[in-house]
Amino acid sequence: MNEILSTNYEQILETFHQGTNCEAFDFFGAHKAVVDGKEGVVFRVWAPNARSVSVVCDKNKWDRDKDPMKKIGYGVWELFMTDVEEYFAYKYSIEFQNKRVVMKSDPYGVHMETRPGTATKYLELDGYKWNDGAWYKKKAAQNIYKSPVNIYEVNIGSWRKYADGSYFSYVKFAEEIIPYVKKMGYTHIEFMPLAEYPYDGSWGYQIIGYYAPTSRFGTPYDLMEMIDMCHREGIGVILDWVPAHFPKDECGLYEFDGSCCYEYADALKREHVAWGTRVFDYGKPEVRSFLISNAIYWIEKFHVDGLRVDAVASMLYLDYDRRPGEWRPNIYGGKENLEAVEFLKKLNETVFLRNPDVLMIAEESTAWPLVTRPTDIGGLGFNFKWNMGWMNDMIKYMSLDPIFRSFNHDKLTFSFFYCFSENYILPISHDEVVHGKCSLIEKMPGPVEHKFASLRAFMCYMMAHPGKKLMFMGQEFAQFKEWDYKNELDWMLLQYENHSKMQDFVRELNKFYLENSPLWENDFTWGGFSWISHDDYTQSVISFRRIDDSGNEIVVVCNFVPVKREDYKIGVPYKGYYLQVFSTDEERFGGSGTDNGKVKTLKEGMHGYENSISLTLPPLSVMYFKFVPPAKRKKTPEAEAKPSSEKNSLQKKAKAGKKALTGTESVPDVTAKDAEKEKSKRTGRKKSGNDSKSGE
Repeated sequence: MNEILSTNYEQILETFHQGTNCEAFDFFGAHKAVVDGKEGVVFRVWAPNARSVSVVCDKNKWDRDKDPMKKIGYGVWELFMTDVEEYFAYKYSIEFQNKRVVMKSDPYGVHMETRPGTATKYLELDGYKWNDGAWYKKKAAQNIYKSPVNIYEVNIGSWRKYADGSYFSYVKFAEEIIPYVKKMGYTHIEFMPLAEYPYDGSWGYQIIGYYAPTSRFGTPYDLMEMIDMCHREGIGVILDWVPAHFPKDECGLYEFDGSCCYEYADALKREHVAWGTRVFDYGKPEVRSFLISNAIYWIEKFHVDGLRVDAVASMLYLDYDRRPGEWRPNIYGGKENLEAVEFLKKLNETVFLRNPDVLMIAEESTAWPLVTRPTDIGGLGFNFKWNMGWMNDMIKYMSLDPIFRSFNHDKLTFSFFYCFSENYILPISHDEVVHGKCSLIEKMPGPVEHKFASLRAFMCYMMAHPGKKLMFMGQEFAQFKEWDYKNELDWMLLQYENHSKMQDFVRELNKFYLENSPLWENDFTWGGFSWISHDDYTQSVISFRRIDDSGNEIVVVCNFVPVKREDYKIGVPYKGYYLQVFSTDEERFGGSGTDNGKVKTLKEGMHGYENSISLTLPPLSVMYFKFVPPAKRKKTPEAEAKPSSEKNSLQKKAKAGKKALTGTESVPDVTAKDAEKEKSKRTGRKKSGNDSKSGE
């Protein structure tokens, strides 16, 4: 508890009104305090244009004349009350300049009534004892860019429910989802917005309590425990965060003090008409302090590991979803919202200065440059961005009848030419499986068996594509029905073989991803990727290599038509054998079981390489291959004692024996350095510049 002293306000309020206060939640709202030796709670709210403000509650029978607040300067109002217990419900009664009186929730309140109620509840957040120290140590030692990131996006209210349709609590949800996520091989859970919102149908994207975890699932302490439980089991937590807009509910931020307090006053800037929401005024310092403090609040008070920042494109562009004449150009006549750009830069600078290990993820759907580059070189300062271009292209491509895919081959390959321009996450999110868009399995054309084969192929291709991964709940077992926030997922589908095998497939694919560094260690540079063939559009086949920092690699071959390809040849960088290590066509996943096994290279130059392999490509399939290095024979003491001429003879015999070797024993990944050594031994020459060019 702090002694309340008006003389100490100056510095706090000065930074708040400069837009640089990132801990405004410690000053505004309701907090324990001591005045003249009396313990109580101090309430503070920013309402610069109000005629008067009062705290109304059960204690004063919601009479605004009983507990008026005092204006202490800078547009801030304050009141000290005694005998305030936890979970005490209150609102601010704000009198506008036109003498209209409106009841408002506390913008900085940390807990609220469950809808349809909208009153704020007093609660201190210093009572939870965290037990995730080991998780923070692990994060500090980890380079997230060179680590596997496989995100499971969920909506708490519709993942699972009780039999009577009621919600799981935060803690019950954690108890259920943590073993599932661990079994399935995901690294992070991303939650759709959890700040308080009144309308279920907004899915949390129309917020009235930015600092209040929704009470649908419990108290703020319950949310803390859920996150703590995730961390103790090694699972990261990402929260969907909405700084782009807010709803026009009278109890919320909308025209808070009778004026455009949090939103733009300019009619050509303040509204997202299609969404029915107001736009934050990013040029107003107090709004910047409110939003940046909110980001810090979720990261530091609730220990979330990252924020997925919603609708960034709508913030960046003044003409976003507006027709000509419905938007205001910036001072240079352009469409860029310069105030929002500066806000996003300041947001990311502040967050990373205090919490360097977090994820700041932009949902940005345009070609705005340098989104994931530092602000000091002109970037926006995020460290990840959703690859919406890849998502749109691939959804369209996979939705096509395979007969038309050859004419749309660019949708399959184009993303590879820009995939290193940003630090991308490949998202298949809730937005792609709702509102008449169909579930992922229903987007796949053809009979049921083709749908499942196509979905497996798409997911396996996605896992091999450069970039971190995100998949929305339900798609991992091929839910046919599009997502419905009112009902839980169709878990009963797991009674059916196609769906249970799809879940098995995703689990094994995720496990393979986690265990194979070529698929994630080099996601953001050309050093981790190399084309083998991208131009076989007539057969809708592509092949490429994924490579880690040590030179270990996986060869990926994708066939996107329901036609089996016999004797399909691709160039490969090393001479020897290539082993099929994963395939979407395995019988255990519902495929035909085509297995290339251990394939010996051919001395046929192809695709810029001196060697090639001949494969059988199952219909609608993706396969992974690893190079098998030649086995090394141990020298015996007798061989060591032989004259050099006899040694040479033995070496020739050993070489001949190697040619006959066709075993399939498990072998470790080969490194580029090892392969080069082996080649030098076989050819008797050193690596040359030409060898390097050919990829050997």
